[in-house]
Order: sequence, then structure tokens, then C-alpha cells
Amino acid sequence: MASKRIAQSAVNWTSLAERVPAGQKAMLTAFKTKSDNYLRRVLANPESPPKIDWSFYKGRVAVAGMVDNFQKQYEALKIPYPADNYTSQVEAQAQKGMAAVQEFVKASNGRIAAAQAEVAKINAMLPYSEMTMEEFADAHPELSISSTNPTAWPHTPEDQKAAENVEHH
Repeated sequence: MASKRIAQSAVNWTSLAERVPAGQKAMLTAFKTKSDNYLRRVLANPESPPKIDWSFYKGRVAVAGMVDNFQKQYEALKIPYPADNYTSQVEAQAQKGMAAVQEFVKASNGRIAAAQAEVAKINAMLPYSEMTMEEFADAHPELSISSTNPTAWPHTPEDQKAAENVEHH
């Protein structure tokens, strides 16, 4: 009976626990315990207030009209169930988050495809230990020593900067 009013907001704790990092499991357990305590307290109360036997009180109370007045006021009293103002905001935020996740997944898949293409290219190459200098120059023209890319001995980047400064003066 009381579970009908809670069923809409039930949390899937197993699914939530799968997404929580290992370092935050204790906080999730504490949160679940607190939530379960609140749920127990809500379920301990009846869904609707108990019915009052007004005829019993009319026979016992000597003041005329007092019980009728209380009955009228009691039945007129309506305590509204709190309005749900946040579910739509949370769902909108979740949709925005899912859109960002989908965009990230799409971008990541593009990076993965590019990395796999690079790995396939490297795997298709001849190992450096088996390459000749000409094969290395064909594979990496930007790194090779050639007439279009001359370098000074010992061909290290630091020494090339020094050689450029000397040549320009």
C-alpha cells in the first residue's frame, strides 16, 4: 500500500554501484544506508491517516457543536503532496550529459581509428633494425639526412641549431 508511493522513485543500487569508483564505495554505502533509513521511516507510516470515529466523540463531548466543528475542519484540511519540481531539470541535465557523452564517444572513436591506422602503418613497415638508410629516408623523409635536409655532424638537434647560427653570420 505505502510502497506504491515510493515505487516511482526507487533507486537501482546495483547499477549505481557498478558506476562508482572503488575509492567512493564507502560513501555510496553510507548514502544507501541513509536512504534505506528514510525509506523505512516513510513506509512505517500509513499511506492515509486513520479514520476517526466521530460518533464516539459526539457521544462523549458535552459541548454542543464542538465535535461537528472539529470534523468539518479536519475534513477540509488537505495537506498537498510536495510537487515534483526537479525531475524535469534532472532529466534535461541527464540528456545534456548524454549528448556530451555521445559527442565524446564519437570523438574518441575517431581518435581510436586514427591510432589504429597509425599502428597498422607502423606494423606494415620494415623493422628499423632491418632497414637500409635509403629505406629509412623513404619512410621518414623529415628525419633523414639528405641533400634537401642537410645536417652537420654529429646530426643531433642541439648541434644543428648551433650550425644554423654559424652559417647565418
